[in-house]
Amino acid sequence: MNALRLENVSIRFGGVQAVSEVGLSVEQGEIRGIIGPNGAGKTTLLNAVCGIVRPDRGSIDVKGKSVIGLKPDRIAQGGLGRTFQTSRMFSGMTVLENVMTGLHAKLRAEPWTAAFGLKRVRDEEREAAAHARRLLDFVDMRRFEDHDASALSFGQQRLVEIARALVAEPAVLLLDEPAVGLSAPRVADLDRLLRRIRDERGVTIVMVEHVIQLVMGICDAITVLSSGVKIAEGSASTVRENPRVQEAYFGQALNA
Repeated sequence: MNALRLENVSIRFGGVQAVSEVGLSVEQGEIRGIIGPNGAGKTTLLNAVCGIVRPDRGSIDVKGKSVIGLKPDRIAQGGLGRTFQTSRMFSGMTVLENVMTGLHAKLRAEPWTAAFGLKRVRDEEREAAAHARRLLDFVDMRRFEDHDASALSFGQQRLVEIARALVAEPAVLLLDEPAVGLSAPRVADLDRLLRRIRDERGVTIVMVEHVIQLVMGICDAITVLSSGVKIAEGSASTVRENPRVQEAYFGQALNA
């Protein structure tokens, strides 16, 4: 069974065809890269998978179940995690509290019950905090758990976002430009972390990324989009040597 499967997905915004007849099959435990020039439809495709955008046609299955028409929270409960292009830390909340928000869909107690200080609510909160701390340990951010999340550096916020996406134990993790703005050493650290997420936690990763060195070095397969159309797919060497890909990038970065 594919961890993620898209067939003939098309999305139009007014007169703009953002995605056209795109198919994608990602095996469990795979790291899949999605690359392409600006405006290629990469983020739109991720938004369709997690329910933010509904395709005009086509099918999307996560772990063998259709997610078309489901709300984002329902899709997340079904085993999907997501990070975004820009950091989305909750202002006024600590790092630990930000990571704990990733568990909201799995908490059993209703929010209003917290006002009564019920034991089961307190127990659940303690369990959630302990689980969030384990994820902060995993991304090496535990020492910042009491810091204001919005005061962290850009690279640190990226790690907190990944921890928050992982805390609900997704089977599939969507990453939207996780390396953007990171220095070369930070990109190398991210490479190692993504491999650990796959190898130690068994999570399938689908990553939209412009840092070609990272994509070419870590991905089992790469899908290339241009103007909403899939123009190539395969290993790093296959994609790098594809004339259509070279034309789409005007020869830039792919030999890095």
